[in-house]
Amino acid sequence: MKEDILQSILSGQQRAMTYVQPIFGLKNGMIEAKEILTRFQDMYGQMQAVGALLEDGDLPHEDRISLDLLCLGSVFESLAENPITDHLLFINLHPTTMESQEFWNRIQPWLWNLSIPPHRIVLEITEAYTLHNLDKLQNFARCLRGMELRIAVDDLGSGAASLSHMARLTPDFIKVDRSLVHQVHRRPYQAALLNALAIFAERMGVGCIAEGIETEEELRTIIDADVPWGQGYALGEPVPLQMART
Repeated sequence: MKEDILQSILSGQQRAMTYVQPIFGLKNGMIEAKEILTRFQDMYGQMQAVGALLEDGDLPHEDRISLDLLCLGSVFESLAENPITDHLLFINLHPTTMESQEFWNRIQPWLWNLSIPPHRIVLEITEAYTLHNLDKLQNFARCLRGMELRIAVDDLGSGAASLSHMARLTPDFIKVDRSLVHQVHRRPYQAALLNALAIFAERMGVGCIAEGIETEEELRTIIDADVPWGQGYALGEPVPLQMART
């Protein structure tokens, strides 16, 4: 099924659809940022996230880059048509894609077509970033910052995303993996770890976001752990971009 969906996407038979999910400040209850997500329709007519396809270990290298570039192009095109100018915007970027010259050929024109200043865009380096050459990633991050873009490390605490690698990348934001959020109200060690990460982030001037918050119990515990920002279905589900401009 994944192969059928992938080929329909890469061949242009179906178009990527752009969704938006809010990221809330947990102290003031206000929307502080929005993540821009890409969805595709599966063979049953259900909307599916593109992440599972990008992280498929059997996916050929060139197909992974092509798929991510297609998603990025769709996101930037959608934002050019439906700009969101009142919040920070988080956009996923697979680390493999930064190894492609095609990405660097496209990123500046994508930014030029926006009415959104680059410093409002945060590129999330997604899963498995620690599996790549760290010196290269640091250089890529410097190049992106040279364009006034900001950097986030995604899935911190997932196992692949190590603290030492995160520290070397010096991101502007860290997003704590949902594995540390799930059932946190029943797991005091996870709550303590979230609190430690929040304290670290505050000391370093880094934004800290807990993602994958799905229940009110998880939300209350994360607030008690002093995590400043949160994202998840308990706070707001993804909606099509055209419905989320305000």
